[in-house]
Amino acid sequence: MKKSILSLAVIALVIVTTAFSPIVGKLVSKSGHVNFFSHTAVEDISADNYKVVSTLTTETGDLIYSIPMQSFEFEKSMMQKHFNSNKFLDTKQFPKAKFKGKINNLSDIDFGADGSYTANVTGDLTIHGVSNSVTSDASITVNGGEVTVEVIMDITLADFKIAFEKGKPSTNIAKKVKATVITVYK
Repeated sequence: MKKSILSLAVIALVIVTTAFSPIVGKLVSKSGHVNFFSHTAVEDISADNYKVVSTLTTETGDLIYSIPMQSFEFEKSMMQKHFNSNKFLDTKQFPKAKFKGKINNLSDIDFGADGSYTANVTGDLTIHGVSNSVTSDASITVNGGEVTVEVIMDITLADFKIAFEKGKPSTNIAKKVKATVITVYK
């Protein structure tokens, strides 16, 4: 009887300490979501990618994303074919987009307390083999041991050597696309 009471006490102690301990260390998300949206007078183009892998280190604010470019799914198969072609993103030569950055205002975020926080993130975004420094605000929600990060940014395609001077793509694809990235870390 004493052994079972002692066992229950140990189990209760483990549950209590893990339930109320702060989220620390390197958090990993293997099912992040990226949506990009292009709006022109001719048509709207939207694509989704649910194969985003990301890490967030809560002690340092380091934030890394790896996005397999061929995993974007479009409403129309022809859009997906054009997106992957060597005339657009050439996803065979440049199979991944990457972001490596840092949360600048880490002291404003309490990963140990449920709540919503605004983070300022700066880092290098690499698309189509071209890297550029970007800065964006992110929304971070901590809820019951789960951390959700949402970033919305405008990406100017020409900054990554993706530009169309003539033809149908020059009128159908916006010069700037909106990218929304949502990752959940457990």
